[in-house]
Amino acid sequence: MLNINITRTTTPKQKPNNPLIGIGKAFTDHMFLMKYSPDQGWHDPKIEPFHDLTLSPATTVFHYGQEMFEGMKAYRGKDDDIYLFRPEKNGERTNMTNKRLCMPEIPVEDFVQAVRTLVELDADWIPGEPGTSLYIRPFIIGTDPFIGLTPSETFLFCIIMAPSGPYYGKDEQAPVSIWVEEEYVRAVRGGMGFAKAGGNYAASMVAQANAKQAGYAQVLWLDGLERKYVEEVGAMNIFFKIGGKVVTPALTGSILPGITRDSVITLCRSWGLSVEERLVSIDELVDANRQGLLEEVFGTGTAAVISPVGKLGYREDVLVINDNKTGPLSQRIYETVTGIQCGALVDPYGWRVKI
Repeated sequence: MLNINITRTTTPKQKPNNPLIGIGKAFTDHMFLMKYSPDQGWHDPKIEPFHDLTLSPATTVFHYGQEMFEGMKAYRGKDDDIYLFRPEKNGERTNMTNKRLCMPEIPVEDFVQAVRTLVELDADWIPGEPGTSLYIRPFIIGTDPFIGLTPSETFLFCIIMAPSGPYYGKDEQAPVSIWVEEEYVRAVRGGMGFAKAGGNYAASMVAQANAKQAGYAQVLWLDGLERKYVEEVGAMNIFFKIGGKVVTPALTGSILPGITRDSVITLCRSWGLSVEERLVSIDELVDANRQGLLEEVFGTGTAAVISPVGKLGYREDVLVINDNKTGPLSQRIYETVTGIQCGALVDPYGWRVKI
C-alpha cells in the first residue's frame, strides 16, 4: 500500500462553466506523482497542486519516445456517489505496455490506489450532467537526462484529470462517418500496436487530418501487411453486426485490447448474441453492405463509450449503414454500459468501483 503524501492547493481553480466541455481543456486542482529509480524502485508517491514539469532538454522521452499513457474515467451517480469503471484493467494494461517499452511495472493495487486517492481529493470537479465525466490520464515517461538509444533507468508516473462532456459533442449518439485508410498504416504485428503508447497515435495523425479534411470524423485502419483486414479506428475499437452476428477484429498484436471492447463482448454474449473475434476484410464489409447484411457498425472506447457509425468511406464508395441512424444494438449497449458506469443499472459483473 502506498503512503501518499498530499499537499492541497491553497489557490483552487475556477471550474469550467460549460458541463459539455471537451476532453483535456481544463484540469483539476491536483496531480499525482511518483518516481522510479533502480535502487529505490517506485518511491515518493505524492499529490500536489497541478503544475508544470521541469525536465532537462536531454530527457529520454523527448528523443526516443519512451512513454505510455492510459485513459479512464470517474462518474457521478445518483446521490452524488462516485464510481470508477474496471480500474484494475487499466492497471493491468499499463503493465502490459510497460513490459513492451522496457519500463518498470507498477503493482495494480498501487495504480488503483493512486487513481482513487486523486479522484477522491478532486471529486468536486466531477460533473453530474448526462454524458459527462471526469477524464483520468495516467502516464509514465522515461526521465534519464541522456541522449543515447538505450532504455531510461529512471521514470516518472503522473496522473492528471480533466472534466469532460461527450467526446463527439452534445449529441454523442449521432452516427459518425469513418474513412478507410489505405495509404498509411498505424501498426504491424510484432510492433507496439497493442500498447497504449503515444507513438501509435503520432503515427495516426496525418491520416486523421486527411480524413477530417475529406469530411470524416475518424480513420479506420487496415492491417499493415496485406492492407485488407480492418483493425481499429483512430480512437476506438470497431464492431460490426453482420447477418445477426456481432463481429470484431481479433487481437493479433497490432490492435489495442480495449477495456470497453472487452465489456461489450461480455454483454453481447450474456444477451445470447453470437460474437466472433476474427479477421474481417474490408471486402467482406463491402459485400455484406451490398447484400443488406451489414446491419450496424459501432466503435468502442473510454472516450466515446459507444460511437455508432453511419457512413464508411472506402475508395470511391460510401457505405451507408442502417440508413445513417443509430442501431438498436448500439443504443442498447450504450445505455447498458453508461448505466453501469454511473450506478443507474445493476452491475452483475463487478465492474463498478465506488469511491
